[in-house]
Amino acid sequence: MLAVECSNVIGIRLQSIAAGTVNAAEETSLMVSEKVDAAFEAGSMLLGGKKTADVIDFYRKHVAANVARLS
Repeated sequence: MLAVECSNVIGIRLQSIAAGTVNAAEETSLMVSEKVDAAFEAGSMLLGGKKTADVIDFYRKHVAANVARLS
């Protein structure tokens, strides 16, 4: 479920920031820019006729990439 996967990324990010294993300013800036970019791409996908399931798969891939990067 995408909501649980996203929640896991939030937890990993917060733990990494709190532990000092990532630069907090860089990580929060990256987090915001990723969200903006993903929102524009998702909107473009929907306007282009993609199914909602395709958009969810798109988000799921980005979430998995964040888990891999932060772990």
